[in-house]
Amino acid sequence: MAAPRCELALLALHYQNDVLHEDGKIKVGLLAGSERRAGVIAAAQAMLAGARRHGVPLIHVRVAYRPDHADLLLNAPIFRNVAASGAVIEGSWGADFHAGLEPLAGEFVVKHTRINAFYGSPLDVVLAALGARRLVVAGVATHSVVDSTVRHAVDAGYEVLVNADACAAGAPQAHEAALASMALIAEIADGAGTLRHFHMASSSQHGR
Repeated sequence: MAAPRCELALLALHYQNDVLHEDGKIKVGLLAGSERRAGVIAAAQAMLAGARRHGVPLIHVRVAYRPDHADLLLNAPIFRNVAASGAVIEGSWGADFHAGLEPLAGEFVVKHTRINAFYGSPLDVVLAALGARRLVVAGVATHSVVDSTVRHAVDAGYEVLVNADACAAGAPQAHEAALASMALIAEIADGAGTLRHFHMASSSQHGR
């Protein structure tokens, strides 16, 4: 059965144990003991629930690598750090979605292995099948996968809104700087603003 067409879609980026959990191996988005962890997880849960309530398609984007790292290029410090830590190995707890942020049956899951979620993944194909031209984007880390994905999306012609409350970076200044930079090309909203965006999209879709 073909996916229902919807002009708006949600990209939920890297809500995985190694990224979000206190015991996770990747600290680029949230440092150990971060006071922001619970708030970011709660904001992400509210965002996913709001998208589901308003019929906005969800695309969960995950990063994962083979145990032998044959699919992990070591051309950048972030990738060398992933290899050294053994993070997000396919089939491991760390690569799994964080509890409460897992995909539900029928929702899309896209895997990638670089920084930009579009690069080398079927994300464009999924969005084309949905008919999406506008995206809500959120995830961890703000200055890494979120920033890189948003820039690609805008260059590809998508209109983008970033839910700042459901994003994080290890250093708060990196989070704020990334949001300020993305504000030149995307709308930056808080959680409440994102839910209003879902509501307006739903009303517009059903009003046709």
